[in-house]
Amino acid sequence: MNTATFALYSNALNLLKRLIETPSFSREEDKTADLIQEFLHEHRIPTERQGNNVWSCNRYYGAARQTILLNSHHDTVKPNQDWTLNPFEPLIQDGKLYGLGSNDAGGALVSLIATFVHFYEREDLPFNIVLATTAEEEIIGKDGVESILRKLGRLDVAIVGEPTELAIAIAEKGLVVLDCTAHGKSGHAARTVGVNAISEAMKDIAWFHSYQFPKESEFLGPVKMTVTMIQAGTQHNMVPDQCTFVVDIRTTDAYTNEEVVEIVRQHVGCNVQPRSTRLRPSQIDIQHPIVQAGKTLGMTTFASPTMSDQTVIPVHSIKLGPGRSERSHTADEFIYLHEIEEGIATYIQLLEQYCSNY
Repeated sequence: MNTATFALYSNALNLLKRLIETPSFSREEDKTADLIQEFLHEHRIPTERQGNNVWSCNRYYGAARQTILLNSHHDTVKPNQDWTLNPFEPLIQDGKLYGLGSNDAGGALVSLIATFVHFYEREDLPFNIVLATTAEEEIIGKDGVESILRKLGRLDVAIVGEPTELAIAIAEKGLVVLDCTAHGKSGHAARTVGVNAISEAMKDIAWFHSYQFPKESEFLGPVKMTVTMIQAGTQHNMVPDQCTFVVDIRTTDAYTNEEVVEIVRQHVGCNVQPRSTRLRPSQIDIQHPIVQAGKTLGMTTFASPTMSDQTVIPVHSIKLGPGRSERSHTADEFIYLHEIEEGIATYIQLLEQYCSNY
């Protein structure tokens, strides 16, 4: 590692440690937004901010050029009860950095920031680079990246930083969450009266478990439906007249989110209310120059079952970053130090290759 690369890595690692020390649950990311602004200002990079979203453009930004968005999030989920370490204490041990958000998506975030710093002063870039470090990704909140898209100017392609083991996700499932309500008629549990709403709900739940949508996506496979929550009844001796349950549906490009909701309504008896249909699946052509640049470097491609801010970024995008998705939201979350180093190098190499293909 040369001196310049080591400085990028060292600064990125120190920033990640500070981010881990600073709680940044979704909608509570103001302090980490402060840290990111402070870091960029220390590198003489001006920033803009709306809420807890911080962004910046490369120094020689030109309106006539195409623009690449570098995006990752600085919010985290809350630590679960199985943590054995202090989630807010960055601990380096056996080549790993432990801490809440280290893997999801701290490693990718600081690697993208380091990459932006690396390219910030370049005058010969044939494209612009916009860095956006954003909030509310873990809840896909409307005050995250979606809220600042118009302020970022024209965007042509995006690199979304998430833990993918530095493979390129060229497709990603969308999400529809359904609130379902089955209705019955109350009565005394000791008598053969009433209509049990739980029994009515079970018929529909069985359908959700067994139904297979006729069309499958070439990249993303089948639409996947999972019943994740259920609630009914107020006391043991009363037949419940209402049963509510929640369905998590991971959608694909084979159907629009609206089509999925309509198909569900045609098959079930319960009342179906989608919380939102805005979180759509994404896909980029494998022949797109950013994908081809990665393939030239020997990078592999895959379709991702998990969701990110790609769902609300309305331009061609790939998901790419250091770390491993399976570590996300787990107790004693960590990222390997070498993964951060490799993440920075990979992002830089990808943009250099993309540059050379112009």
